[in-house]
Amino acid sequence: MKRESFKSRLGFILVSAGCAIGIGNVWRFPYVVGENGGGLFVLFYLIFLFCMGVPVMTMELAVGRASRKSAVHAYKALEKPGSKWHIHGWFCILGCYMLMMYYTTVSGWMMAYFFKFAAGVFPQGMSSENVSSVFGNLLSSPSEMAGWMAVTVLLGFLVCSRGLQAGVEKISKVMMLILFGLILVLAIHSCMLPGAKEGISFYLIPSLDKVKDVGLGKVITAAMNQSFFTLSLGIAAMEIFGSYMDKEHTLPGEAVRISLLDTFVAIMAGLIIFPACFSFGVHPDAGPSLIFDTLPNVFVNMGGGRIWGTLFFLFMTFASFSTVMAVFENIISFWADTFGVERKKAVLINGVIILIASLPCVFGYNIWSNLHIIGGRDVLDSEDFIVSNLLLPIGSLIYLLFCVTKFGWGFDKYLEECNQGEGLRFSRVLKPYFQYILPILIIIIIIQGLI
Repeated sequence: MKRESFKSRLGFILVSAGCAIGIGNVWRFPYVVGENGGGLFVLFYLIFLFCMGVPVMTMELAVGRASRKSAVHAYKALEKPGSKWHIHGWFCILGCYMLMMYYTTVSGWMMAYFFKFAAGVFPQGMSSENVSSVFGNLLSSPSEMAGWMAVTVLLGFLVCSRGLQAGVEKISKVMMLILFGLILVLAIHSCMLPGAKEGISFYLIPSLDKVKDVGLGKVITAAMNQSFFTLSLGIAAMEIFGSYMDKEHTLPGEAVRISLLDTFVAIMAGLIIFPACFSFGVHPDAGPSLIFDTLPNVFVNMGGGRIWGTLFFLFMTFASFSTVMAVFENIISFWADTFGVERKKAVLINGVIILIASLPCVFGYNIWSNLHIIGGRDVLDSEDFIVSNLLLPIGSLIYLLFCVTKFGWGFDKYLEECNQGEGLRFSRVLKPYFQYILPILIIIIIIQGLI
């Protein structure tokens, strides 16, 4: 079966950035910034993004580009005879399935709110109790939740059924360009609201008092965590796009571009959220309440709030759906490589699998609301804990060790693949950092996540 490749370099960068840009960094990043001293956190975040995130991303991309295969077969093509690195490929695919078991539900929430704002469910001057009740009613209705989840799954697989160029690349290009336009319009509007200056100051100006309260060590470790998780590394989500790449451009240069786009969206999301919240005297909270409670309260008290709310949730829908498409593409490619299944059949099989596998997360908020699995967590939080705290960081560590140790692919072969083409190159002097310091930093993240 002939392997597709990207039609254009822009397509590769936008699809890969779309995979990295997800719900987590859009609503989690601004809150974590504010919680950890504003601008100083942003500085540490950028340092760790380029010291940790970019190198590990090049490793996933290198494994994909050198092998031209999906996770399991990529390892088999590059590993030494008799070694077992390819076992990790199966855990990567497990991670993709587990991520989609709850991500499709959250993506469905975004789509539901886009339609609710567009349909006028949130009228001007609506009380905060009524605003909160909309999300509560959504969670308590298994049929409505399952409906929006199913729409997300069916649309995602519909796009993937058209192939890499005609489906994933074409739709991602349009979505990501609209997303960048939306985020600029929303950020400019927020920054022009009365009282917005206070929100911008809270967000971006370093607050040494806050750093002292939080503790410099906690600020640094929080920045390390955020920089690492924002890029969706460790479950072959990036590796698959490496397998579709040409060799005209170096991998460090492409990884930097993807990381910059991801960071741009995260920082701009803060410029939408904080000025708007402070302008209306609302202090932002963490987690889903920020998106589904706090911000709708801001929009219903804002002139033209219905329009701004609709545009914001369209932006959030695109941010989440771009990740859904990227992960679905990985799963379909795996089925083609491993079982020789043609694309449309793989789409049908996995559409059914994901629809059924996503139901426990949907039911976890209503008919199974008493079900708590890991440490008292509900279904969604338990699934997220396994993916975010185990599969992503441990998977990234395995990719790292595979690329830089003599027991795996080896540093020389990795570096040669990395530096093929035009653009930014890694120097051989980075070898000790990659072999000794970077693994320790990732182990710190794994330990933190488990504590």
